[in-house]
Amino acid sequence: MTGPTDPQRPAPPEGTPEPPAPAHAPRSAATDAQPSTAAAPTTGALATGAHATEAPTTGALATPTPSAPTATSHPEAPTPSRPPASPRPTAPQPPPPTSLAPTPRQLWTRSRGVLLALVVVLVTGIAIAIAVVRSGAHQGRLDPRSASSQGSRAVAELLADRGVSTRVVTTTEAARSAAGPDTTLVVANPDLLSDDQQTRLQAATQDSGGRTVLVAPGKPSVSKLAPGVTADDLPSLESTLAPDCSLPAARRAGSADMGGIRYDTLAPNAEACYRSLDLPSLLLLPADRPERPERPEGGTAGDADNDTPTRGDTVIIGAPDILYNDRLDQHGNASLALQLLGSRPHVVWYLPSLSDDAADGSADDSFFDLIPSGWLWGTLQLTVAAVLAALWRARRFGPLVPERLPVAVRASETAEGRARLYRKADARDRAAAALRSATRTRIAPLVGVPTARAHTPEALLPALTSRLRTPGQDPHPLLFGPPPADDAGLIALADQLDALESEVRTS
Repeated sequence: MTGPTDPQRPAPPEGTPEPPAPAHAPRSAATDAQPSTAAAPTTGALATGAHATEAPTTGALATPTPSAPTATSHPEAPTPSRPPASPRPTAPQPPPPTSLAPTPRQLWTRSRGVLLALVVVLVTGIAIAIAVVRSGAHQGRLDPRSASSQGSRAVAELLADRGVSTRVVTTTEAARSAAGPDTTLVVANPDLLSDDQQTRLQAATQDSGGRTVLVAPGKPSVSKLAPGVTADDLPSLESTLAPDCSLPAARRAGSADMGGIRYDTLAPNAEACYRSLDLPSLLLLPADRPERPERPEGGTAGDADNDTPTRGDTVIIGAPDILYNDRLDQHGNASLALQLLGSRPHVVWYLPSLSDDAADGSADDSFFDLIPSGWLWGTLQLTVAAVLAALWRARRFGPLVPERLPVAVRASETAEGRARLYRKADARDRAAAALRSATRTRIAPLVGVPTARAHTPEALLPALTSRLRTPGQDPHPLLFGPPPADDAGLIALADQLDALESEVRTS
C-alpha cells in the first residue's frame, strides 16, 4: 500500500505523458464516477487528496488524466473551493455631457426671418400667378377681332353682313380723327382714359354729327364724356331687364342683358331704358339738331336718305354683356347691339392701350406722374411699417443678459494660461506692465486718487508716499520703472507689488 501523492512533487514537463497506473491499484469510486476538469492555477498544478490534475500555466483547461495510485484506506480529501472573488471597485461615472444642440426656441428665433421671407415670396408668386391667369382670361375683352367668350367678333361679323364696316383704333388721336357724321365711335373701356384724354375725346365727338357709344362708363369717366350724367353706386339687381321705354330700338329688341351700372340724368329729351330701381341702364342723349330717320331693322346703311342732316348722339350702355360672343344669342342682345352700333355705315372701335400716352404727346411725363396714386399711398404705408418694425427689432441698451456657456473656465486658469503665453513669448515687458497697471488701479482708490488718474505719476505718487510706513521710500521705480531683465526680476517685481498693496491696505 502506497502513501498519498506528494504535494511537493515536481510537475512533469509539458507534453510528457503520465506513467500508467499499476494494475493492482484500485480506482476510487469518486474518480470513476466524476472525472474532474479544473482550470490551471498560476503555480502550475492543483493537488487534491485523491487525484491531481495538472495543467500548463497558460490558464487553459487541461484534459483529465489518471492520478497516481492511492491507498484505499485513506478517504478522499475534499477539493478546496475557490475563495469568492472580491467585488471590483466601481469607477466614478463622469458627469453627463452638456448638450450643445440648439433648443426649439433657438431654432425658431434663428429661422423665423428666413421663413417669413419664404412666405412673402410664396404669397407674391401666388398673387402673380393669379394675376396672369386673370389677365389671360380677360385677353381680347370687347375686341371685335377676338373670338373668345368675352370678345366681340360676332357683332363685327353681323355688322359686316349688314354693310357696316368695323375698324379698330388704339389711340385717342386716331379716335378723334375718325369721328364724323357717318361713323359710330365705340369706346370699349372709358375708365382707362385719363382726364385729359376724356376731355379731348368729348370735344371731338360733340359736334361730329356721329354717334358715340360708351360701354359701361363708371362714375369718374361718365361725367367727362357725357356731361350731365352721373353713375349710381348701386348696380342693378337683375341681369335681364325689360325695355320699359319708347325707344324704337329697345322696343324691337325686347328684354336684354342690360343689368349693370345705373345712370341718372337731367338732360332734356333723354331716352332712358331698361330700368332697375327707377334708374336706367341705357341712356340715349340726342344732340340739338334735326334727327336722321331711324333705319328699319334688317336694313343697310344706305337705306336712309343721305341728304337728310344727321343728328349726333351719345349712347351709354351700363353692361357690356350684349356685345360678348357667348351672350349675343340670348334674349334680344343681338338685335339691340346691331341697332345701336349699325345706325352709321362705319364703326370705329376704340380700345384704349398703353400706347395712348406716347401718341398723345404725354411721353415727357416724369416717372412719378406715371405711377397711380394708389401705389404711392401703398409705398408710404410700407415705409411706415418698415420703420416701425425696425424700431421694434432694434437693439436697446439695457442690463446684461447672462448667456449659458458650454464650458466654464476658472479665472485662475485663464491667468495661468496668459502667464504661460507671456513666458513662451519671452514678453517680460508686457507682463510687468500688466502687473504694474493692475496694482495702480487697485491702490488708487485706497489713497484717494480717481481711477482715471491712477496711471499718472504726478497724481498717484504724492498720495501714495504719505501712506507708506517707511519714510523716504520712493515707489516710482516700482510702479513706473523699466521692465525686469530676467524671470527672477519679474518674480521679485510681483512680490514687491504685492507687498506694496498689502502695506497700503493695512496702513
